[in-house]
Amino acid sequence: MTEHYRDRRKIDPTRGEILGDGSPNDNNRIEIGPTQLALTEWENAGLQLPNLARMRDFRWQRLTQSIVDRGYGGLLMFDPLNIRYATDSTNMQLWNSHNPFRAVLLCADGYMVIWDYKNSPFLSTFNPLVREQRSGADLFYFDRGDKVDVAADAFANEVRTLMQAHAGDNKRLAVDKIMLHGLRSLEAQGFEIMEGEEVTEKTRAIKGMDEILAMRCANHACETAVAEMEHFARANVGDGKTCEDDIWAVLHAENIRRGGEWIETRLLSSGQRTNPWFQECGPRITQQNEIISFDTDLIGSYGICIDISRSWWIGDHKPRADMVYAMRHAHEHIMTNMEMLKPGVMIPELTANCHQLDDKFQAQKYGCLMHGVGLCDEWPLVAYPDKAVAGAYDYPLEPGMVLCVEACVGEVGGDFSIKLEDQVLITEDGYENLTTYPFDAALMGEL
Repeated sequence: MTEHYRDRRKIDPTRGEILGDGSPNDNNRIEIGPTQLALTEWENAGLQLPNLARMRDFRWQRLTQSIVDRGYGGLLMFDPLNIRYATDSTNMQLWNSHNPFRAVLLCADGYMVIWDYKNSPFLSTFNPLVREQRSGADLFYFDRGDKVDVAADAFANEVRTLMQAHAGDNKRLAVDKIMLHGLRSLEAQGFEIMEGEEVTEKTRAIKGMDEILAMRCANHACETAVAEMEHFARANVGDGKTCEDDIWAVLHAENIRRGGEWIETRLLSSGQRTNPWFQECGPRITQQNEIISFDTDLIGSYGICIDISRSWWIGDHKPRADMVYAMRHAHEHIMTNMEMLKPGVMIPELTANCHQLDDKFQAQKYGCLMHGVGLCDEWPLVAYPDKAVAGAYDYPLEPGMVLCVEACVGEVGGDFSIKLEDQVLITEDGYENLTTYPFDAALMGEL
């Protein structure tokens, strides 16, 4: 007779029953988490791990308070990143992003229910803050066909019943993203639908102590992966067969090896393909004595986004003078703008007082000066003066915010672009640059 059993061998017998982040050391965790490789590297680096139970409680309390502060009865979330924030659970995140089968309802009294894929309700049971697991939030045409309206009515009725039990007569329901039939069914139940993204984006913008610890760990893992990618590039570029995709694949692999999750874009390019920026990596065979530029956009350990950019010169010649100038100008841009960061500074002040790029670089500058980051690129966005919309971001910086400071420097019709980006924490009295990865010495003119 075949007997099913759970393998109880320890992931690391030197660490006891509980890992440093509070999760069981049983080699059988359900939630996505760091690997033994990552844990060892972080220990060697002297990093403190987050307490995951405390981090989840912080997020739950903060989100619940945001609902109460706005006078809403509840918040209904379909965005996979908002669901991750609320529950710290995942389920086929990329597939879920275009087939929305998950939903979470958080009521004003803190009662939280998840609708998940019908065959995997167990994926959030590790978190006691999730009080119920259900199914039936899949309101997209592929899954429901011509009867999606029937499914939407059943789902909306469940939401109504839960809201009556946990919010009383309060019918103000914030919703982040929902399919059309779902929206119509909720409105038919008498709900006043409020802007859910405003709630979640502002709530997620302030990171707690354990989120910052998780980000430090994720940053270390990301920078280690970037170093492996750079080592591969410098060893193989110019061999006549290594293409951009080969280089980018190293970052993916090293991210996954450390418990990271995915990469949001494919922003690595070489040579003339770096200009204009936003060409995604592909089969181009890389050449010696060219620039490689990239933007990680990486969802790493603990689901934390590490969004940093670098440009490398790879070759046996020195880069041209115009390349060195562009690199130094981009570096000056992000470092000067970083100096403005401190609590209390209004976002429009950052826009008004930013470092000005040379005229020849204006047409192809990046889409924003800075943006928030947490589980992905998040609120707020800090616009360049010529792109700012009055009244869109009239808010001060606060301790616990994390901003990515950007620069893209390249001329229209040029044969290269420099891309730089650092990830910066707003502290009680200023800022801390979390990014430690070095800038290319050759492009900085130091070699």
